[in-house]
Amino acid sequence: MTGNSLDRRTVLGQAAVGTFALALSKMALAASAATADTVSPPKGTPFTATNANTEAKRLADQPFAKQTMDLPPPFNKLTYDQYRDIRFRAEKAIWKGENIDFEIQPFAMGWLYDTPVDLWLVDNGQATRLIADSNLFSFGTLIGPGPEAAPYGFSGFRIHGPINRSDVFDEYAGFQGASYFRAIGRGQSYGASARGLALSTARAEGEEFPFFRKFWIEKPKPGATQIVIHALLDSVSTTGAYRFIIEPGLTTVMDVSATLYPRTTLTHVGIAPLTSMFLHGKSSQRLTRDYRPEVHDSGGLAMINGAGERIWRPLNNPKTLQLSAFTDRDPKGFGLWQRDRSFDTYEDLESRYERRPSVWIQPKSGWGEGFIELIEIPVENEIHDNVVAYWKPVQELTPGGPHVFSYKIFWGDGVPSSWAGSRVVKTRIAKGKSPDTILFVLDLTGASVKDARDLPVADVSARTGKISNVSVQRNSEISGVRVMFELTPGDAELVELRCVLKAGQQPVSETWLYRWTKP
Repeated sequence: MTGNSLDRRTVLGQAAVGTFALALSKMALAASAATADTVSPPKGTPFTATNANTEAKRLADQPFAKQTMDLPPPFNKLTYDQYRDIRFRAEKAIWKGENIDFEIQPFAMGWLYDTPVDLWLVDNGQATRLIADSNLFSFGTLIGPGPEAAPYGFSGFRIHGPINRSDVFDEYAGFQGASYFRAIGRGQSYGASARGLALSTARAEGEEFPFFRKFWIEKPKPGATQIVIHALLDSVSTTGAYRFIIEPGLTTVMDVSATLYPRTTLTHVGIAPLTSMFLHGKSSQRLTRDYRPEVHDSGGLAMINGAGERIWRPLNNPKTLQLSAFTDRDPKGFGLWQRDRSFDTYEDLESRYERRPSVWIQPKSGWGEGFIELIEIPVENEIHDNVVAYWKPVQELTPGGPHVFSYKIFWGDGVPSSWAGSRVVKTRIAKGKSPDTILFVLDLTGASVKDARDLPVADVSARTGKISNVSVQRNSEISGVRVMFELTPGDAELVELRCVLKAGQQPVSETWLYRWTKP
């Protein structure tokens, strides 16, 4: 887990103001909140798929206790650059040369990651704890020679395999910092992240950050295409047992089972939370002098609600903190989507935002009533993760549990489900014909508009303000259509917009939603 995302989480708390700023600053510091026992249990401990649940339930019946590990100098006060000078020895990768398509490379403690994470390797029903020592890591000149003993622990791990080439083991997934994890599909670069759980995000009492304190990593058999990882989650308010079945590929898929055992009533819990970055784009309301046309890891929030309606909500970097709730029952999926895959859209030779994955959450069973919450935080540069999205159940999660949520996470180019309707490929905003109007330009493409004999009608509405000059015309450049309209907000500080293409009374496009706020 190296690169800009480490910087981004470090300074994330600087993005907001007031009470929420305190909560966000905890998000950066929470990267150090993955912990583990400091005394090594006996090796060869029997392990079954229920071990994580048993430990989570046992912990839930006890008061929360965060354990720490004292580190000697210089490991107790590493700078960011010093931490980057600790490198795992690739030749020491777990299972290297054992004729399986998976290798594990642990992350060392240090910098923000100042509490240890237990890593257990499971083989034929026996779990062996992995010990951090100098044989696994090399130290650069900023640190000096490493000690012979093991004065440090692990802060997480990454998974390598032949995802791009059969003869090269590339990194494609990693777990590090609180309950953060991320992955990519073939040919992609890291972008949006996921978390195990979100608690009281953007609430006045401040956000609580659960963390993975222990992992059990099952050794795959030769020829296996999946790896199974179990995780123990802990926090002041809850514990949890997680199972991840990960299959890398063009789209990397994670099958997740999360079982929560709350210590207290969870009043605002975010299930399957996603985190990303949006600085600016054609749909932005704030002006920029950036030479790059767009800068973001994700372009919008995509949803398929329980009624089967497809919704697209372009992301924004607002002037003030924005919270949006999309009420639903048994959602079919939601995610942060990077739709535009053209280099010309971003013009960034280093970051290559066109290669960032879209991340899609697909529930495996009914989640009942609740809402998808989208949080957009104002930021001034791209090192900040400023977008959060998750499912919030209406019902509080009561103490004891278990409360089970099962879902899949897809890391790839787009939403993993076919559809004959059209979708929005670009949202643009400009000044209208008069000083008090705003022009919106939407480009849509898809089978429903590509070969249609007659142009569809754009059904555009606003909760406040006035819509005028609505037009639909063919756009041969994308084999689709362009919708244009103007908004006169008047005295409104905020306007919720909605647009859908219709043939007769039948919707033939996804529903475009947008929140305009007064500059």
